[in-house]
Amino acid sequence: QFYSRSQGLYSVQSVSVPTIYFISYVLVLQRHSEEKLNLKKVDEYKYLKQSCCYSIAGVDDAEMFRAVTEAMNIVHISQEDQDNVFAMVSAVLWLGDVSFTIIDNENHVEITVEEAAETVSRLLGCSIEDLNLALSKRHMKVNNENIVQKLTLTQATDTRDALAKALYASLFEWLVEQINKSLSVGKRRTGRSISILDIYGFESFDKNSFEQFCINYANERLQQHFNRHLFKLEQEEYVEDGIDWAKVEFEDNQDCLNLFEKKPLGLLSLLDEESTFPNATDLTFANKLKQHLDTNSCFRGERGKAFTVRHYAGEVAYDTSGFLEKNRDLLHMDSIQFLAKCKLSIPQTFASKMLAQSDNLESVPYRPSVADSQKLSVAMKFKGQLFQLMQRLESTTPHFIRCIKPNNLQLPAIYGQELVLQQLKCCGVLEVVRISRSGYPTRMTHQKFARRYGFLLLEDVASQDPLSVSVAILHQFNILPEMYQVGYTKLFFRTGQIGNLENTRNRTLHGVLRVQSCFRGYQARRHASERSRGVLALQSFIRAENARQSYSSLLRKHRAATLVQKNLRGWRARRYFIKIRKASVVIQSGIRGCLVRRCAGNVDLLNVLREFESKKEADGDQILIKASFLAELQRRILRAEATVREKDEENEMLHQRLQQYENRWLEYEQKMKAMEEMWQKQMRSLQSSLSVAKKSLALDETPRMSDSSVEQSWESNGNHVGGGSSQQLAAAPRITGREMNASMSVIGRLAEELEQRSQVFADDAKFLVEVKSGQADASLNPDVELRRLKQNFDSWKKDFGSRIRETKVILNKLASGGGGGGNESSPNSAKRKWWGRLNTSKFS
Repeated sequence: QFYSRSQGLYSVQSVSVPTIYFISYVLVLQRHSEEKLNLKKVDEYKYLKQSCCYSIAGVDDAEMFRAVTEAMNIVHISQEDQDNVFAMVSAVLWLGDVSFTIIDNENHVEITVEEAAETVSRLLGCSIEDLNLALSKRHMKVNNENIVQKLTLTQATDTRDALAKALYASLFEWLVEQINKSLSVGKRRTGRSISILDIYGFESFDKNSFEQFCINYANERLQQHFNRHLFKLEQEEYVEDGIDWAKVEFEDNQDCLNLFEKKPLGLLSLLDEESTFPNATDLTFANKLKQHLDTNSCFRGERGKAFTVRHYAGEVAYDTSGFLEKNRDLLHMDSIQFLAKCKLSIPQTFASKMLAQSDNLESVPYRPSVADSQKLSVAMKFKGQLFQLMQRLESTTPHFIRCIKPNNLQLPAIYGQELVLQQLKCCGVLEVVRISRSGYPTRMTHQKFARRYGFLLLEDVASQDPLSVSVAILHQFNILPEMYQVGYTKLFFRTGQIGNLENTRNRTLHGVLRVQSCFRGYQARRHASERSRGVLALQSFIRAENARQSYSSLLRKHRAATLVQKNLRGWRARRYFIKIRKASVVIQSGIRGCLVRRCAGNVDLLNVLREFESKKEADGDQILIKASFLAELQRRILRAEATVREKDEENEMLHQRLQQYENRWLEYEQKMKAMEEMWQKQMRSLQSSLSVAKKSLALDETPRMSDSSVEQSWESNGNHVGGGSSQQLAAAPRITGREMNASMSVIGRLAEELEQRSQVFADDAKFLVEVKSGQADASLNPDVELRRLKQNFDSWKKDFGSRIRETKVILNKLASGGGGGGNESSPNSAKRKWWGRLNTSKFS
């Protein structure tokens, strides 16, 4: 029931398209789609009841469904289109369950309005009335009149199944079209493509029907293409080029192809003719085949409805049951118009494509001249599509891969030798091996051969023709005559001969490339060295220029900083001067105001007032003027007094600030004096230590120089060494005197350093005190410099003390070594107590 109208068509750009028939099972098993698609169990669908295999071992239906949706996403099929695809598959399933009700005695029917019909109408986006009209009635045009014909139960069932087949086939073609659109993007980008034609091979089952008939016919045509390329064209090329060749015989399947394609008595022609008769049956079709084709060597009639065809791979027996029904195309124009009225986009796309095919029918030799492509049978469409495929294959460069089935049990690690040998014979692989071994698989034109290997010749052959160059190359490399043949336009080589030439060519080219690489490396290194020297010179110039510019910039900045400092200091001095002057003016104004106020009560002023009063009567206007002048003078005096008070307050504040500055200065002076006193004390202590050291060393030198003191120390200790040499005793004072002279020079240097350092620190401290008091002008912070000077003094003091201690240790060692092991109760030990803690008990 689900035979596709495109069954058997293999696209050259073949892609992995999931079979919609098996997606039907997956859809039924997907619970999440149950509400949307109104699915039910697998065994409840009429179209699926014919298959007893509802599940396959090791196959996860949910994972398969997920893989299908993921594949659709990869080829850029939108989610809406995916939902429509699954809706179409579900609609096909539900169409098989649409039932009919007989409404009259003539067996006319209408659809039964139940769950199946309602679900189909909802999934296709149509009404129940439109579905009923498409399945139960047919519009016909007779003598320019439209006639509505009611369908019988059988006709309605065939129309329903034809609509299901049309949806199934159109959906399959639509999916292939969408996938090919996705693949064409890469083809448009590169301009090239690789296509794969995937076929299973000849099929022979216990019962072979129309599907196996079409598949085996397609395999016969493809086998003919294989034979033509590997046998016919190969040997024709040998003959055309005039080489000595013994023709290899092979089995040709042209007779079997003639049995299928011959007109008017071929299998396809008789099937198409019998399908047009309304009263024809599968039995009449089988009898017609026996009647017209019984004399053909590739055909043999069997009992009943069966017949046998001798294919290239072997004999296959076919049962004609269902041939005519599967070959007929019962899809009427009413069904196409019904799909066009649906609200969903995919059925409308199917309908528009069907109508376009009927309007743009291409006339080809193998199609009958009819006005509507929808009237073509499935076998004729299959034949036309197969011829289109073969034309496309002929325009390409084919490469063949033969797959061998190791066993019929579909189990791993099992090898059936007879089965494999039978497949090799049936596929013509043995003949291909035979013609490859005896033939010349490698061939090359004279021009290409001379151009590729001509440079290997020892002499110059530029002026010779390509054939002479080719022959010279063959003789130079001692290729045996039986391993090649020279044709009119090409050279033919047996297997493996061209490899020796390629190895020699590769070695020569490798040597040439080696020489070129060495020379180019030398050139590159020399060029890089020159560029490196140039870059270094350029860098030196640029760095020098940058250094000069940087120095100029620093010099300008230094001058600008000096100018800014000068202007800032001048501005500060001027501001200070103006401030002092204003303060002086204020003080002067205050003093003068005070003097004026003191003089306000003077007698002279009273006399003036009396004179003003006496003259008041004489000249009223003038008196008024002088009184107003006096009032103005009094106001000025009041303002002056207020100003004097303000200035007094400011002067008081200035006095307070001045007092604060003086107190702070006194504190600084006291700190400086304290530091000077501390430094002087430290200096004096160091000087006294050095003087004591000098005196001590002077006192130690005399006893050590005398032999008697040495002998007394030995006698007091009781450790006289007998048998000693007199030379050793005489040398001891000389060694001690030399060491003492070195010690005195070290102490002298330390004393000189102490005096120099004390003088430097005293001068620096005095200078900072002068800067702090304002007696000296310098652009530095005296407080910071004073702390830094103190830190330097402390560090030097620490270092000087460590050196004095080291000198003490050295002198102590000299004292102990020079005395020759004297007693710790020596009178000189009291003079060395200033050295510090000396553990004299260690000396024996």
